[in-house]
Amino acid sequence: MSQKPVVQDVGPKPNSFDLENATKDNANYRTVAWSGKYLQVTLMSIEPGQSIGLEAHPDTDQFLRLDAGQGRCTMGPSKDNLNFTQDVEDGWCIMVPAGTWHDVINTGSEPMRLYAVYAPVHHAAGKVHGTFDDAERDEDAGTDEPPEWSVQPPHTRDDKHA
Repeated sequence: MSQKPVVQDVGPKPNSFDLENATKDNANYRTVAWSGKYLQVTLMSIEPGQSIGLEAHPDTDQFLRLDAGQGRCTMGPSKDNLNFTQDVEDGWCIMVPAGTWHDVINTGSEPMRLYAVYAPVHHAAGKVHGTFDDAERDEDAGTDEPPEWSVQPPHTRDDKHA
């Protein structure tokens, strides 16, 4: 069950909001906060012991920043070779190059709150996923696609999940 979003995605129009507080206030697994032509901002909340899920985006660079909680970031060239590990907490950022397998696991006792910036746009504009399972169902059903106004690579490859 998703909570009411703390921000509203206005599409590729100018927008401004308190990103740190919106991130801390977001209780949904993922809330798309802004969808532009070339990049997108999402807010995430990961419960203790949970993770964003081991994945790789072949054509998408990602920037993540924690605004609350603590976790462990793992990355590498394959799902069986996660040769980068870093403990992260409030204020830390994570840069994920396109094609890199990655996961961020909440190692704390409180929800981990973070935001992600995708380039190019990765999710449907304004999409809210209350839980990880909601996000997986939408991806499997093909109902979480970038908006038509976004610029996508000429040949995109499907995301990979462990």
